[in-house]
Amino acid sequence: MSEVIIGILATLGTLFVLLAAVGVIRMPDTYLRISVTTKAATLGIGLILAAAAIYFSDISITSRVLAIILFILLTAPVGAHLIGRASYFIGVKLWKKSVIDDLEGKYKKTTHELKSETEENQE
Repeated sequence: MSEVIIGILATLGTLFVLLAAVGVIRMPDTYLRISVTTKAATLGIGLILAAAAIYFSDISITSRVLAIILFILLTAPVGAHLIGRASYFIGVKLWKKSVIDDLEGKYKKTTHELKSETEENQE
């Protein structure tokens, strides 16, 4: 029974990593690529690591796997946010069919100041 669970988790994890790779190639701009890789690759790596933890069924390996999964879940969104923010600030263009730009008019390129809506309403 555990072999079936390991096979399912490893296969699903591999498919999610494959989808992340395809997403990097197919997505039209940097921001969408970041979104795809953060979500799909994180889930894929987590599933593959869970399969490894079940396969080895040792408490030391399971604890390491859980620590790695936690680390990835904490760092991947932060890294993606920083890459997206830096891309926006240096002027990487949004996809031409993007519907909304949440930072439009809130960022000053000369001073690198970012203002929120509440700060704008107070002025």
